[in-house]
Amino acid sequence: MTETTNQPGDLLAVVSQSGPTVTFFDAVTHEKLDVLEVPPEPHELCFDPDRRVLYCVSTYHSGYYHDNTGRARELTVIDVATREVAEVIDLGPEHGPHGLALDRARNRLYVSVEANETEPGGVLVLDTERRAPIDRIPTGAPGPHWFAITPDGRRGYATNKEAPFVSVVDLETGTMTGRIDVPGSEGLDVSPDGRYVYVAAPKGDFGGVPAAQPGIRVIEVATGEIVGLLPTEHVVFPVHVTGTGLILAGELSMAGDGSALGEHADGALHVYAPETHRHLGRVAVGRFPLTITSSPDGRFGYVANVDSSTVSVVDLTRLEPVAVLEVARSGEPGAHGLAYLRAGDLA
Repeated sequence: MTETTNQPGDLLAVVSQSGPTVTFFDAVTHEKLDVLEVPPEPHELCFDPDRRVLYCVSTYHSGYYHDNTGRARELTVIDVATREVAEVIDLGPEHGPHGLALDRARNRLYVSVEANETEPGGVLVLDTERRAPIDRIPTGAPGPHWFAITPDGRRGYATNKEAPFVSVVDLETGTMTGRIDVPGSEGLDVSPDGRYVYVAAPKGDFGGVPAAQPGIRVIEVATGEIVGLLPTEHVVFPVHVTGTGLILAGELSMAGDGSALGEHADGALHVYAPETHRHLGRVAVGRFPLTITSSPDGRFGYVANVDSSTVSVVDLTRLEPVAVLEVARSGEPGAHGLAYLRAGDLA
């Protein structure tokens, strides 16, 4: 076991998609502290330290983007002090909420939503003080899935599984301003200095041949151009950039094609250096890595593995596994969304 730099009282919150629950772990000892039931099919989490709440989206009635029984439309607000549900917001008529991004300076929460009968997919803008929608920005594709914003809060980027581009939106004018050609994309994140956007592509076709070289497309924000490719052998779903600029990517490894999600072997966490994008190493994780986050100091990475329903804790300095956290589930999909909560933000 490596020494930890996490602070006493820090928490890790983990969604169980089929739980349906959010589990709270002590980020230092990895002890399971609490399990909170939430509305069905929770997917992603976002922590708002100013209001000491977690936002949790319920995306489908059951299943995934490519295989579900209907789109949900709930945004659950969780009080992290009491670890209780404070409110469940019905986003209707919007549905299929998934990607979450918080702009603390402007008190805005961005939620990607899928197309409805009259409008293409888009990004719903909520006022975090009133917990109410104030705008909707179209993204020009049926199903924007992941969403990230630049540190200055001026631009947003939505990945699209079906459409062959990443949508660029101006968050000040509330308009879509561009498309960056990317072949059916998955997760994404933005560098801390706002210089690059890192996009996983192509999308995951379980059991099929990838439409293009799998890996991370490096997009330069200033030009909107792809300036690099960080290649991997198999498709990547989650991408996360730590506070220190390390780029983390979760690579899937398929063992067969016997279910809607395919049959998975253990995946891998790839770590790349800031600026140079040099590959620093690879660490084995659980089956189907789907979400990644990190500790604020960039020392530890956390990988939610939905097929094995575990969270792999990785020391990013030594590139070594530290622990495996078990997350309970009641069906096939397990561990999904993640959020790291600092003790200082909980008092």
